[in-house]
Amino acid sequence: KNSRSLGSGNFDNAIEKSQKAIKLHSINKRPEWTKSRRKTAKDIEWLSRREYNPVMWKVWMLMGRSQFHKGSFDEAAATFSYMSRLYQTQPAIYAKARAWLAKCYIEQEWLYDAEDVIRNMSRDSIDWRAAKEWDYTYADYYIHTGEYEKAIPYLRKVIKHEMRRKQKAREWFLMGQLEAALGHRDQAYKAYKKVVSQNPPYELDFNARIAMTEVMAAGRSKQTISRLKRMAANDNNKEYLDQVYYAMGNVYLLEKDTAKAISAYEKGNEKGTRSGVEKGVLLLKLGDLYWEKEKYGDAQRCYGAAIGMLDKEREDYEELSNRSKILDELAPYTEAIHLQDSLLALADMSEKDRNEAIDRVIEALKKKEKEERLAKLEEVSQQTQARNGAMGNRNQTPTTNQANQQQQRGEWYFYNQLAVSQGKSTFQKQWGKRENQDNWQRSNKTVVNDLSFGDQQDAVADSLASAMQAIEDSLSATPDSAQNDPHKREYYLKQIPFEEEQKAECHVIIADGLFHSGIIFKDKFDNLRLSEKQFDRLTFSYPDFEKMDEVYYHLFLLHSRKGDTAKAESYIDLLREKFPESQWTMVLSDPYYVENSKFGDQIEDSLYTATYNAFKADRYQEVYGNAQVSETRFPLGANRDKFVFIRGLSRLNDNNADGCLEDMNYVVKNFPSSRISEMAGMIVNGVKAGRQLHGGKFDLEDVWSRRAVVLSDSDSIAARTFTPDRNKEFLFILAYHPDSLNENQLLFEMARFNFTTFIVRNFDIEIEDADGIHLMKVSGFRFFDEAHQYATEVHKQANILRRMKKARSIIISQENLEILGKQYSYDDYDEFYSKHFAPLKVNGENLLSEPAEIGFEPEPDMKTALPPAPENGGQTEDDDYFMENGEPATGNDDNNGYDIIDAPTTPTAIEPLENQTPTEDDGGISLPTGNDGNV
Repeated sequence: KNSRSLGSGNFDNAIEKSQKAIKLHSINKRPEWTKSRRKTAKDIEWLSRREYNPVMWKVWMLMGRSQFHKGSFDEAAATFSYMSRLYQTQPAIYAKARAWLAKCYIEQEWLYDAEDVIRNMSRDSIDWRAAKEWDYTYADYYIHTGEYEKAIPYLRKVIKHEMRRKQKAREWFLMGQLEAALGHRDQAYKAYKKVVSQNPPYELDFNARIAMTEVMAAGRSKQTISRLKRMAANDNNKEYLDQVYYAMGNVYLLEKDTAKAISAYEKGNEKGTRSGVEKGVLLLKLGDLYWEKEKYGDAQRCYGAAIGMLDKEREDYEELSNRSKILDELAPYTEAIHLQDSLLALADMSEKDRNEAIDRVIEALKKKEKEERLAKLEEVSQQTQARNGAMGNRNQTPTTNQANQQQQRGEWYFYNQLAVSQGKSTFQKQWGKRENQDNWQRSNKTVVNDLSFGDQQDAVADSLASAMQAIEDSLSATPDSAQNDPHKREYYLKQIPFEEEQKAECHVIIADGLFHSGIIFKDKFDNLRLSEKQFDRLTFSYPDFEKMDEVYYHLFLLHSRKGDTAKAESYIDLLREKFPESQWTMVLSDPYYVENSKFGDQIEDSLYTATYNAFKADRYQEVYGNAQVSETRFPLGANRDKFVFIRGLSRLNDNNADGCLEDMNYVVKNFPSSRISEMAGMIVNGVKAGRQLHGGKFDLEDVWSRRAVVLSDSDSIAARTFTPDRNKEFLFILAYHPDSLNENQLLFEMARFNFTTFIVRNFDIEIEDADGIHLMKVSGFRFFDEAHQYATEVHKQANILRRMKKARSIIISQENLEILGKQYSYDDYDEFYSKHFAPLKVNGENLLSEPAEIGFEPEPDMKTALPPAPENGGQTEDDDYFMENGEPATGNDDNNGYDIIDAPTTPTAIEPLENQTPTEDDGGISLPTGNDGNV
């Protein structure tokens, strides 16, 4: 996909020349036939053709293939579809066109349409001259559908057809990939060996040798490793070291030497200079090994880097994303535990051992900095050599001169295609493939989207941040520069907790990390062994942990899942003994606990449904009772926030505004991540801003019956009603939920409709948010009849109707709009409109073609308005408009003797190809034709 634009210029030239050739050299006139001569079947076929130029089919084929390789698959499909109709009587050309049409559908992922073309062709015998094209098509189709067993026979035929050596090598490489995917390692190895035997370009040869290591049989490891080491020492492979060491790791894995495999992968990660798919595959394999060995910190590092380098189309990308997300959640806790354990261990060491450990860290730091300096010097040296070589060559290439001239003229960077391509390659070399979106620097977007793991996760993050801030403050407070230098012992000694208060802070962080990591291991990893290990250490080392009751609850769940009922029951006894008032004790002591654990979700859902129906029916006492049952029996239920919210609305409608506000605050405080919390927060913020609470007598699921009933009967709005006056200023409104349609597309279609349809009138479009419902208001109608005619024209537009399927169209006066959705709902206005406006007879004249206001301009002075007479009696450039056969044109007297050509009031709009109804015989795409059948 990224290489589509490489040859777009040449493809455009080919398409343009093909179109000119078709226009100039097409022969579609039927030849004359002597009536006395008898027609044979071949003659009948020849006379029924629509194109008589014998080589024109090659031009059509060239144009379609150019569009295909350019990436314009819809245009190519249209070309081949028309070509198949044009040459329907010639089997060879027809079959080739249909084969390429199926390829276009395959590339667009329209597999159903491709299958339809293939099925229709398989019913007929394919001409032998088109067999080659159909072998390619069948192979392409089965590869895209994942039917590799069916694709391999056709791919072998394709390889036999292929005459180009490089293309044949690529096809053998594809054969190796298919065989490897099917688990046929020997066949895959032979296919990759065929690639090497074709003497392909270096990169293809290199990748084939790397792929051979993934499918090679045991017993060849020593010679393969020695060959790979020679490849690593070769300067030609400097940019491919990640793949070389990846191949070494594959060989070691084949020999079941996991330690050497990990070492090879790590070396490839370290020495690889590229940030592309190859390195991403290496990091993915390395991360999987660390995951299996339960080294989750290293796995998180590898997955976090790999997820930004791999394509989302990979089959294992979803699993990679899920693992990376879980590890990002776990990493802060495990790293905090490891760091604090290390600091406490250093504090308990003897001075000699502690200094030796610090010295080892300093030596490693110095070694790393030295390597970075050498690498930097080498890079500078290479840049200097390249610069000197460029200075020696005074004759710059035309593209370089063009780029320099463009920069000197100060033109925009993106107008220079050379600079853009160079910038893209440099960016991908440094950062890999990244999507064009915010926070693109992050290798794992899930970190951005899911940072809020709850208040408990935020607490440990805050504690870690405060600990690091305390360390930085202590370092900055000392005047001694040695304590700020990481090459000195004092820098590390300052961070070690020697005081009892510092050690206590470390233990708090460790306890919190053990608690959260134990939960994550149990619930996200399903690793009960590691979860039990974390909880056991927590209960043994930190018996006074503030959330010990919740620890016992999780240990009960853990041992219940393991099937150890006796030990699970012991934790219930501990909860009753030590934490009798805890919510977890109440949950486990509930006589309905077993029933709730099996059917609790269904019971709670049924209870909430009954509560909601009671709320809609104004049975508020039933709502209060069910909310109390939810609080006692399902305190941790999935619908707990909704119960409280419904109870708050019921209190509001029961004239208990304070109780409503109390429930809304409870929802906001205890359920911050709930969708209901957002609605409750809006109510709370509105009250804080001084707004008045109104009753919520509406169906939460039916937005069209919503209305705000003011609690105070003295409100002036309560006395207003809809008025049936048709001569007021009217509006046409589209009302919709903002998530139900694409608002920008609808706005564009409405604006385009106004601009192209109404020449003398201007209608303003405005979008307004009305209590969660968006109103797209079109104004500028003087009375009802104009708004009604406008609505009729809008509902004739297919593009607009497709965009506004989930919107409600309303014709309403400005006066009635002020009370819509407040005292009266949208359903109320529908009843009012059906009674008062629907029966009215609308003016049949086209009112919208008249200007809203008619003004007059003073007549121009003809002496100054007329152009000067041409010299020597010559004819001016505009005489064609005023002369007929050399004489003044005749016309109406009102027009001063000149004819006025009436222009159409509504310009003709050409409907795009995507909006036309596809025909069945051409595979789904047709070109618009004129009355004579020509395109």
